[in-house]
This record gives sequence, C-alpha cells and structure tokens, in this order.
Amino acid sequence: MSRITGYHAHVYFDAPDREKAAQLCAEAGRTFPLTVGRMHDNPVGPHPRGSCQLAFDATLFGDVIPWLIEHRSGLTVFAHAESGDAKKDHTEHVLWLGPSEPLNLAALS
Repeated sequence: MSRITGYHAHVYFDAPDREKAAQLCAEAGRTFPLTVGRMHDNPVGPHPRGSCQLAFDATLFGDVIPWLIEHRSGLTVFAHAESGDAKKDHTEHVLWLGPSEPLNLAALS
C-alpha cells in the first residue's frame, strides 16, 4: 500500500436530507481545517447518490471521523484513504458510517 496522505469523507443524501447534509458539511468546515466540496445532487463518479465531499489531511483522521460519528444525524458517510490507488482507496481503504452502499467502480477506470 502506498502512503496515506489524506482522507475523503463523502456525506450521502437524497433530496429530503439535502439541507441536513449541507448543514453537516458546513459545520465540519467551521470546526476543522478541511476542504468542503460542493453539493452534488446526483451521483458523481463512483458515488451512488447525492453527496458532498470533505477532504482532510491524514493527521486529522482521529478528530474528524469521531466528530462525524457523533454529528452525522443518520446520514450515511463513506470515508476513504487517499493513497494514490483510487480503486483500493474506494474498495479496501474504506470506512462506512451508517449502512454501506454499492459503488460504481467502473467510474474509477
């Protein structure tokens, strides 16, 4: 495995939970020095539904992930490592907060 340099946490949502997801991502951005991506209302890349990406340095893992566990309010969060191997990062180097969902791995080719 390559060295893990950071993590992405994708907050998944459907239309009824969009505002809750937006609030969670905004609060994460106020709480931690991370990058909050834009809200995608439709599937993007391997992600099966709407999502917002939180990108953060590997040194923040121990702070961000416990915070998301406590604050996700029933939303599903897919977190994965950034090691330079996109396929492994989305299949082996992963953590699900909430139920796991099938990813579109063909989008990683």
